[in-house]
Amino acid sequence: MPNLENESLGLTENSALLVVDMINGFTDSVCPLGTDCPEVVAANVELLLAFRENGLPIFFTTVVYDNDQQATVFRHKVPALNVLQRGSRWVDLDPAMNRLETEPLIEKHWPSAFHKTDLDAQLRALGVDSLVVTGLTTSGCVRASAVDGLQNNYQVVVAKEAVGDRNPAAHEANLFDLNAKYADVMSVAEIVTSL
Repeated sequence: MPNLENESLGLTENSALLVVDMINGFTDSVCPLGTDCPEVVAANVELLLAFRENGLPIFFTTVVYDNDQQATVFRHKVPALNVLQRGSRWVDLDPAMNRLETEPLIEKHWPSAFHKTDLDAQLRALGVDSLVVTGLTTSGCVRASAVDGLQNNYQVVVAKEAVGDRNPAAHEANLFDLNAKYADVMSVAEIVTSL
């Protein structure tokens, strides 16, 4: 079956950076959910600096659970998620993100940054209409957030070097699929230049 024809949309002037789950639980291989990914951390730091220099909005997400009634099916499917309890170091952002107090942190229970959060309302209030999505993992929360970004009518760009996955094949397959139908996959250098 041939690939679908598509258009490259890129970013608008009203862009925001959405850093998905760059938390200790995913960047530290000691955690059952984590993997060592210093290159992904470094690429996120580069984008954060560029967005801050340009005065553009930045949003972070974390996954955090307060009780056993939250996201029960998701946690039953992936029991390792149960380590992401409030107060655990696993739900804290990787220190390299150096989050500023003015940069919102969205707490979520499911893969998408949009599902049952106020992210869309916060973005609309700022006039944002395009998103750069980064973070972990490509096949999970990054993909879900990018697809939901499109479904909320944002132009979405996925930063190629600033996303990662425990499974390299899943990473590549999801980047291919996202670029084919839901987002533009661009390098960090291309994104920085377009800002």
